[in-house]
Amino acid sequence: MKRLICFILTGMCLFCGCGKALPESAESFAKTESMTLTYAEQFSVDYLENGCAEITIADGAEYLLVPEGVSVPEHPDNMIILQQPLENFYVAASSAVDLFDGIGALDNVLMTSTSEQNWALPYVQKALQSGKMLYAGKYSTPDYELLLENQCQIAIESTMIYHSPETKEQLETLGIPVLVERSSYETHPLGRMEWIKLYGLLLGKEAEAETSFSEKTADFEKISLSEIPEGDKKTVAFFSINPNGYVTIHKPNDYVAQMIALAGGRYAFTAEDLHVEENALSTMNIQMEIFYETVKDCDILIYNGTIEGSLETIDQLIEKDSILSDCKAIQNGDVWCTEQSLFQQTTGAADMIYDLHAVLTDDDAENLTFLHRLQ
Repeated sequence: MKRLICFILTGMCLFCGCGKALPESAESFAKTESMTLTYAEQFSVDYLENGCAEITIADGAEYLLVPEGVSVPEHPDNMIILQQPLENFYVAASSAVDLFDGIGALDNVLMTSTSEQNWALPYVQKALQSGKMLYAGKYSTPDYELLLENQCQIAIESTMIYHSPETKEQLETLGIPVLVERSSYETHPLGRMEWIKLYGLLLGKEAEAETSFSEKTADFEKISLSEIPEGDKKTVAFFSINPNGYVTIHKPNDYVAQMIALAGGRYAFTAEDLHVEENALSTMNIQMEIFYETVKDCDILIYNGTIEGSLETIDQLIEKDSILSDCKAIQNGDVWCTEQSLFQQTTGAADMIYDLHAVLTDDDAENLTFLHRLQ
């Protein structure tokens, strides 16, 4: 990535090797420091001498965040300008909404692309019911008039927007800058949650974001994997069953598998077990027979209640396919289900790892945030 680079001591251009003195506007783009990130790799922030901040997303997009009351400096043509204060967000990336709430900035999310019935977060449902938040249409077909009427200043999109490039282009044509968030591409599960620092920066709430992130990760930092020797790690299957009888699992390199590993367990599926398609999807469907052969001796089964609905009893699971009744975990009663809010509650990533650790170690496994045992 090309940057404007200044050699402050001499004021000479090192960008193209011409040796000419840089103009004052270019010198002001010198970096003073960078945002400290522990887990996130899909974005970076450089703080500049001119008081602005340069945001770089891993897809190559660059943004110049200009503080309130500061004139926009000369800048490279490829930079997208974000002038503070930023208000009236249109958040089409549903996983980002919980991060705004985590810094007490839910009021800044004026519009969403997810309808009320598809939200599992009660506070978002309440905001939609009261009119504090508006449904502005699906990400690929937003209500442009509604966005303009409500003076939308920025659209936060997921990478799904790349399947509808004309929508992104139309938003930008209307003067609405688009930031495509890539939290789902983070290699570490807590990298997703660390995007709270970026939204804190955009809203002038960096301190709140840092505090929230530190508090949320505190329990995770306490987990000691030395408590579970390698040979004693339990195997965990994480899945749901769709109406056609196929089993939906997360891919072996997905963040769910990583959360299980960070909690001290072993994900039941490996890349060698499956023909994993190379695409952006984090899940895949497999036949029940293949699933059963892999998980029949698993120590723990976790049903993903966010997809096909939550379960309360083991009998409800067996009703989906009786072949599962012979599974070791079902015989031992070590079967769990996720709460429906799990994947929309992005700030809960650390809590989920902590829950998994409790299940794996039988440590206070009845007082969990995102898991409940099937009866």
